[in-house]
Amino acid sequence: MSKGKKTRPGKRGGRATTRVPDRGKRSCKANPAGRADFLARAWTMEVEAAERYASFADAMDQHNNREVAELFRKLARIEQLHADQLLEESLSKHPPVLPPGGLQWDGGGEGPETAAPGELHYRMQPYHALQIALACEKKANRFFTQFASRTADAKVRKAALEMAEEEAEHVRLIEDWLKRTPPPDKNWEQDPDPPFVSD
Repeated sequence: MSKGKKTRPGKRGGRATTRVPDRGKRSCKANPAGRADFLARAWTMEVEAAERYASFADAMDQHNNREVAELFRKLARIEQLHADQLLEESLSKHPPVLPPGGLQWDGGGEGPETAAPGELHYRMQPYHALQIALACEKKANRFFTQFASRTADAKVRKAALEMAEEEAEHVRLIEDWLKRTPPPDKNWEQDPDPPFVSD
């Protein structure tokens, strides 16, 4: 960590965390309504995931954690590529029109593939970043599987199952990536030069 003006990360569960802007809460239940709804949800999930990873990368840069920042940027690029592919495969080729106030998701909050800001720690290592990504991919896989089971549109069901399988492949890829990534030591959170708040 560089010397000079520093900031103290926030606290979550006794651990120091870096605050990342939240996109706001959206309550009520998701209701699969057809092809337009499916595209809007699939595209929004990928875009929000890309934006959150990019925010994580910026936060890691602020704390001179360059290795993890670059990993989050790579994850952001992957998610944005997925969003672009969805539009390319759609008939309109344009971003879907979202309802006023945004989409509604089961349980409220953001889409299931968006990492929670509280997961971030300024001294986290690549292993931690991959664990966050793995959890997000698993949630996305469950979302599309459940979406397929609730829609009456056969084409939407087929597309949702294809997305679920794609997310399952992402899970396998990240699991393989984790096997090749050294786990952190038990004292990874300790900082000999901790950040502080200065006027």
